[in-house]
Amino acid sequence: MHTDTKTIDLVMLVDDNDTDNFISKRIIEITKFAKRVEVKGSGKAALDYLRENQDSTENLPSLIFLDINMPIVDGFVFLYEFEKFNENVRNKCKVIILSSSDNKRDIDKIVNNNHVIKFITKPLTEVALDEIKLNNI
Repeated sequence: MHTDTKTIDLVMLVDDNDTDNFISKRIIEITKFAKRVEVKGSGKAALDYLRENQDSTENLPSLIFLDINMPIVDGFVFLYEFEKFNENVRNKCKVIILSSSDNKRDIDKIVNNNHVIKFITKPLTEVALDEIKLNNI
């Protein structure tokens, strides 16, 4: 195990797939990647959470693992709405796309977004989390 960089306080998982959320949450807990994991089953629920906590820095996630393909509020709509948040939210929350999509157009469209720092293909793995930590995200 590499020397531990600071543990992240809070990450948010945004995915409509319960199984994927369960696996991601477990791997984050097992690796002690973050102290807390907030799971949201839809893009709308995630946006509501950010809206409610936008002035409370300790309740804002440092990282948001965002799925692209979700009903109604998908990853693209989420990012569009995310742009409208105040600086407090936009500066604190970094977005990592966690998707089963390997559609090149989707990936290009998303990676060019200022708030997206990484694209990971599901499932979330310990290796991917280590990479994130090594890059001091």
